[in-house]
Amino acid sequence: QVQLAESGGGLVQPGGSLRLSCAASGSTSDYYAIAWFRQAPGKEREGISCISLTDGTTHYRDSVKGRFTISRDNAKNTVYLQMNSLNTEDTAVYYCATDSSPFPCIVVVSQHVDRRAFGSWGQGTQVTVSS
Repeated sequence: QVQLAESGGGLVQPGGSLRLSCAASGSTSDYYAIAWFRQAPGKEREGISCISLTDGTTHYRDSVKGRFTISRDNAKNTVYLQMNSLNTEDTAVYYCATDSSPFPCIVVVSQHVDRRAFGSWGQGTQVTVSS
């Protein structure tokens, strides 16, 4: 399984923006999609966005739709998450994940998924939205 590493988290004021990066250690040419998850204190990890590495199709959880944008740079083996209009409810540790087997992005962003379904996880990056 490819190794993933997130970066770009930090402290931002409400209404601010951050861009997270998810860099893969090797080629992602054999992978189908990469998803972003987040986990707030005391809450379950939830999938918030997902992008197909083949055709670039994107999916978003309703809570971030219109504020977050996922994109990919296949040449750099990197997926980005641009987060705008951040609010305190976005405070969480953000993770990217993938698996060598296909997984349905639409399910990732609409339902709870077992983290064991993903063979590769990054270490997470903390995003704190606070004034």
